[in-house]
Amino acid sequence: MLQSLYYSLSAIQEEVRHLVESGRLNRSQPIHTLCAFFGDREWCQIEHELEENHYLLRDRICDLVSHECWLSD
Repeated sequence: MLQSLYYSLSAIQEEVRHLVESGRLNRSQPIHTLCAFFGDREWCQIEHELEENHYLLRDRICDLVSHECWLSD
């Protein structure tokens, strides 16, 4: 039996923040760049969750993780 995957928007944002902090993603890249970091089944669910929250795949990563806290501002 296949398990259903669910990624909440906050979980997606947290994973994206980690990828940006580790230098694997750039904040100016489009959101669709994320598909390279997830499997096909995961990406379908992530894409759906992003669309449900009014994110477009052409939007920038910085739009997705815009609510970051800066320690040295």
